[in-house]
Amino acid sequence: MSDAVDGDRERTAAVLAGVRAYQAHPYRRSLPAPPAAASVGGVRLLDYGGPGVPVVFVPSLVNPPSVLDLAPGNSLLRWLSRHGVRPLLVDWGAPGPGERRLSIDGYLDERLLPLLRQAEPRAVVGYCLGGTMALGAAGAIPLPKLALIATPWRFAGYGDGQRAALGRAWTGIEPAAEPLGVVPMEMVQPLFWQLDPAGTAAKFERFGRLPPDDEAARAFVALEDWANDGPPLSLPAARQCFEDFFAADAPGRGTWRGGSPPCPVLNLVSARDRIVPAGAAPEVGRRVDIAAGHVGMVVGSQARKKLWEPLRDWLLD
Repeated sequence: MSDAVDGDRERTAAVLAGVRAYQAHPYRRSLPAPPAAASVGGVRLLDYGGPGVPVVFVPSLVNPPSVLDLAPGNSLLRWLSRHGVRPLLVDWGAPGPGERRLSIDGYLDERLLPLLRQAEPRAVVGYCLGGTMALGAAGAIPLPKLALIATPWRFAGYGDGQRAALGRAWTGIEPAAEPLGVVPMEMVQPLFWQLDPAGTAAKFERFGRLPPDDEAARAFVALEDWANDGPPLSLPAARQCFEDFFAADAPGRGTWRGGSPPCPVLNLVSARDRIVPAGAAPEVGRRVDIAAGHVGMVVGSQARKKLWEPLRDWLLD
């Protein structure tokens, strides 16, 4: 028993040391944002340029869109802009007076659809909850092609235990968010940590062993800064996400929007995802399972080979 307790203490100390090392690391993201090609309310469409075909990328409402443009040499969008695609990135921004009243449906109808109509893209690519919204958009307006990356749709695929835990956490958070009208990211992130608490601890334990000037350490900080950053969610959008999607599984049960768009669909599913388990993916289009995690499939060391290049080839086909 004593050895087990000592081991737990040592691991806890290692995790805390990793957290402190992360907080003290000097790395800061310095990539400039591209210009906006269009905007509706506080939501902008950022233009990454290039002479290629226009493709709109729809990121999640949770966390900033910069995971698709993470760092020099590790940016899906900047790479695509040099390889035949003109990426246009939806930047949801912080919810202003016009967005605080919007649910996910409101963001879709009053922000995303008008931007898509202006851009007239040759394809739309959605990531995570952005893929859910893009799939919903495909039922409202014609899309030439749709690619989904780590997209949740059948929320029952999270399992009863995880869904119940998220529901309990949301019940505790909602009263505190009501007076604010928004849900700060500091309240949202712990909800998603519950999906993989052991993984959260392990990654900081590993990071604490890295030399601060190691490239792997800088890559970790870049990714963790993204994961811990972001504007708040509008209260109606958060409520719909946790109550209608996670608790009621409205998309998976067929009571929210359409799930079978009349266009070619590339469905890129993470086989190692703890944020969006493979069982939660929609059953649409040509499914390709990628042996990487939720974020690793986009920015990991094998991302270019496993996701960037196949996605580019499909977009240009």
